[in-house]
Order: sequence, then C-alpha cells, then structure tokens
Amino acid sequence: MSAPRAVIAEDEPLLRRELKAALRELWPDLDVVAEAADGVEASRALDEHAPQILFLDVEMPGMSGLEVARRASRRCHVVFVTAYDKYAVAAFEQGAIDYVLKPFSMARLSDSVARLRERLSHAPADLDGLLERLLARSEAPQYLRWVTAAQGTSLSIITVEEVCYFKAENKYTLVLTAEGEALMRMPIKDLIEQVDPKMFWQIHRATLVNVNAIAGVSRDFRGHLAVRLKERKETLPVSEPYSHLFRQM
Repeated sequence: MSAPRAVIAEDEPLLRRELKAALRELWPDLDVVAEAADGVEASRALDEHAPQILFLDVEMPGMSGLEVARRASRRCHVVFVTAYDKYAVAAFEQGAIDYVLKPFSMARLSDSVARLRERLSHAPADLDGLLERLLARSEAPQYLRWVTAAQGTSLSIITVEEVCYFKAENKYTLVLTAEGEALMRMPIKDLIEQVDPKMFWQIHRATLVNVNAIAGVSRDFRGHLAVRLKERKETLPVSEPYSHLFRQM
C-alpha cells in the first residue's frame, strides 16, 4: 500500500516547518507532497497532487482557507489548522475530520494523526454545510492568539496569554513576558488593531498592557498613574488620555 499523500497549507513559515517536522516524527510514512503559503498555492496543490489529507490554515492570504476547504470537500480529508477556538470547535463538532490549534501541541497532533489513520479508509467528509456556518461566523472580529518574535538569533512563538505587555521599539514592537523579552517585526500601531481590546489596554501611545498581568495601579504626588505588574518589576506610565480605564480600580 502506497504512503498517504498530504499537503500543508500554512502562511507562517515557522509554523509550517514545525508542523512538517512534527508530522515526520509522529507519522514517518506520511508523504508531504507539497507546502503552500497562501490559499492560491493550496488550491493549486490540491489539483496537482490529489492528496488524501490537507492540513489547512483557516486564515490565509490570496484565498481564504475556508474557500480552499470548499474545493477540498469530498476530495480529501481536511484538518483545520487554526488559532481561533470557535472555528476549531465548530469544525470538529460538525463533522470535519479534525483540527489542530496554533501553537501546536504534540499531544493534540498525535490524537489527530491517530484519527486520520482510522479514517483514511472512509470517503472524505462533505464540508459544504459546515463551511456555510463557518463563513457566517467569520464575520465576527478575530484577534491574535499568538505572535512570532525574535529572541537573539532564533524565532519563538509566544501566546498572547504569556505577554505582560507590548512596547513600541522604533518601527518594531517589544514583547515582554515574565521570562524575558523578544522583538516583533511589526509596529505597535498595526498590532493594536489585531489584539483583543478587552484583553490588551492601550495605556500610552507606545504601550499595550495585558489586563490579566496587572497587579494594581499607583499614583504619584503629581497625580500621574502607573501600572504595577504581577510578574515584572518595572511600572508602566499611564498617559492622561487613558487614565479613565482605571477609574474603578
């Protein structure tokens, strides 16, 4: 019996490499015949390679993952790769073969591989009804669940829950966690539009703080506010335009 063929469609190069390496370890016989960095490439790979399995990022440029999934319906087994739980849970509960959340967990991916092995003998699922529901849900705002940032010469994936605060650093953004700091190649003005405003408060033109990381607020003799953090020693100044956020604290 020939090795099952798979395509990985993921626009983040680091995550694509990690997923491929994890699959190589968990399923040595799986033949990853193509990788795609956007929806157009994924659609082309689907036609050219006729894979049995498609690992498909929900959010991709060019053509969305949901559009690609519509073309893959009944043609191959689709595993949704997503940073958004609501997509994943809906897909899993409504009959799509499986999902993995970013950043990847080897334990979760191992479970997915086991299910894929079992289902390869069955016809791929009809995803049309599911995709209609997912497209309707996708109209709601989607926020970052992780960021890719440089620590020295290596790249790290940091979940937003780990972040104490973000701070502007020229054209880049510093990511401060309890363990240290890393640098994102994104200006903070762009980042502000991508994080959940209920989780990250802008307290200064150069600072976004994780609400869950706040230990308290202090006021100096001039009346200026500063945020104290649970897991870092420094305090963060609060600009006057943002002081209203702390009126009830």
